[in-house]
Amino acid sequence: MRNKKNFILTMLTAAFISCFTYVISQTKPVIEPKTQDTLSRPNIIPLPTDSVFTDKGLKLKTYKKNAHASYYADRFNGKKTADGSRFSNSKYTAAHKKLPFGTRVKVTNEANGKFVIVKITDRGPFVKTREIDLSKRAFMEITKNKGSGAMKVTIETIIE
Repeated sequence: MRNKKNFILTMLTAAFISCFTYVISQTKPVIEPKTQDTLSRPNIIPLPTDSVFTDKGLKLKTYKKNAHASYYADRFNGKKTADGSRFSNSKYTAAHKKLPFGTRVKVTNEANGKFVIVKITDRGPFVKTREIDLSKRAFMEITKNKGSGAMKVTIETIIE
């Protein structure tokens, strides 16, 4: 009788431990998002490391004003873009219907004046009312309301 109780107790303990380790192995670690110290440097928008700033400044040509911009959904991360590169929502890239691949554009939010420089790597957006799809990183850096999915922008091409 005592051996039977020990056996049952041992089996229950083993089952509990295996369930506990399975749950632990299935949970994703919590990664704290990196935050930028905006108190010391307000309105500073980081630019891509391969931006086209020169000593003489930028040569810009207005492409479109009052254009509607949106951003890519997270489900597109890792997928191939129309130019053959892999899409990442953490880069400064965009999709446009007509601009050539590799074109760098300055996209300025008309509501707050913030801007970002992105590289055209894909085609789209496939919504008639939208002019440009930005990567999530680029969109969130210039948007006024982090909960919005679209905004009015001015698009200027950078002439090298």
